[in-house]
Amino acid sequence: MKTKIIILGAAACFLAACSGNEKPVDLTEAKASGNKKYETGTITEKALSSYARLPGQLNPYNEVNLFPKANGFVKQIFVDRGSQVRKGQLLMTLEAPEMESQLQAANSRYLQAQETANASKEKYNRLKQAAAEPGSVSPLDLDNAVSRMKSDMAIANAERSNMQSVSTMQGYLKIYAPFDGTIVQRNVSPGALVAPGKGTDQPMLVLQDTRKLRLEVAIPEDYVDKVDLKQAVTFTFNAMPGTEHTAKISRSANALGNMRSEAIEIDVINKSGQLKPGMYAEVKIPMLSGAKSLLVPNTAIVRSTEREYVITVRNGKAKLVDIKEGLAGKDSTEVFGALVPSDRIVTKAGDDVKDGTVIN
Repeated sequence: MKTKIIILGAAACFLAACSGNEKPVDLTEAKASGNKKYETGTITEKALSSYARLPGQLNPYNEVNLFPKANGFVKQIFVDRGSQVRKGQLLMTLEAPEMESQLQAANSRYLQAQETANASKEKYNRLKQAAAEPGSVSPLDLDNAVSRMKSDMAIANAERSNMQSVSTMQGYLKIYAPFDGTIVQRNVSPGALVAPGKGTDQPMLVLQDTRKLRLEVAIPEDYVDKVDLKQAVTFTFNAMPGTEHTAKISRSANALGNMRSEAIEIDVINKSGQLKPGMYAEVKIPMLSGAKSLLVPNTAIVRSTEREYVITVRNGKAKLVDIKEGLAGKDSTEVFGALVPSDRIVTKAGDDVKDGTVIN
């Protein structure tokens, strides 16, 4: 009997513990998030800064990939990577034994044709002198002599042109510098077989003119009509921080490239040789005065792999508007799209807001 009382007491304590004052968790609290409030503001319109910061890259003023004009073997190389060369300087010689044989054969044919033409000319002159005596030479023989002489002279001229052509081809076995510059690549060694190539093939030598460089900057499509081409630009090279350079825009492409941008170039004199092709620079491009842009807070832009957009509030509901970003500042970003300065937007936006969401 005492054992039963103990068991019943323990069971009563267990039931009391289970039926305490704890309330069950309300799993519907998450539904209240649909009523959360969003921070909103209006799009502002302000004048652009006096300049735009854009990246640029130095390129050589002149650059050429040197290929052979005829098949041959590399005989001698007189330059190497880093060599300073002058226009017309001999850089490399090739050899092609079969071309020497072709030149000798062409020269022999020309000499033979020349002798035949001279003989025909002498024969014609003798017949012409003899024809001065009436009845000594028939007119037909004289006409045949004239035709023979002209034919042999034409053959001689053709053989001379062929010999000159082969001689010109032999001249292609010597490679000269087309302008002053620096050899930046050497891809062959003596004994290598080379042949005329395409732009995608590996050249024998690469020559660059680095005394004057082109600083190329890509202007985004949205800024093309806002760049002031008359003002000087300032730029600083990443490899030489603290040194600011000034120059004017030398030329522009006047067309948009594959990246929807227009290329402009700034000529940079490189007397000291410190600047190298491939260097990156930060360029301040002057903008036309009076140009204005739409600005939104940085947190108002929603970015995904498919699109960039801001959330506008129209009639109390969310409307997603695709945009393109422009210049980005510390707190705000310039945007382009179907927006006006008076539009109300969500300033702290996220991809959880969909079209039609009620915005309080």
